[in-house]
Amino acid sequence: MAVIKSTDETYEDIIKKNKLVLFDFFATWCAPCSALSPTLDSISEKMKDQLVIAKHDIDEDPNFATLSSVRGVPSLYLYKDGKLVSQKVGTHLESNLISWIKEYL
Repeated sequence: MAVIKSTDETYEDIIKKNKLVLFDFFATWCAPCSALSPTLDSISEKMKDQLVIAKHDIDEDPNFATLSSVRGVPSLYLYKDGKLVSQKVGTHLESNLISWIKEYL
């Protein structure tokens, strides 16, 4: 599954309908966010049967980011079975992110 878009109206459904979801809180003006995007695309392809990756623009849809206490971008929030289980801030190597995600499979 390709990376999907999350909005303030859709994030709850995304969490409810998927066993494991990685939310990428980002902003269009954020260079590290842009740098992380191809890595997340690659992970989404490699782990398409295990994980959904949802990008959430904090400027277009600020409410979910505010409720989640996002303080900086990029922020990665991992939800399993409807609950927040882990989070990371900043850019990371693909191999490190895959290892992190696999801890929750």
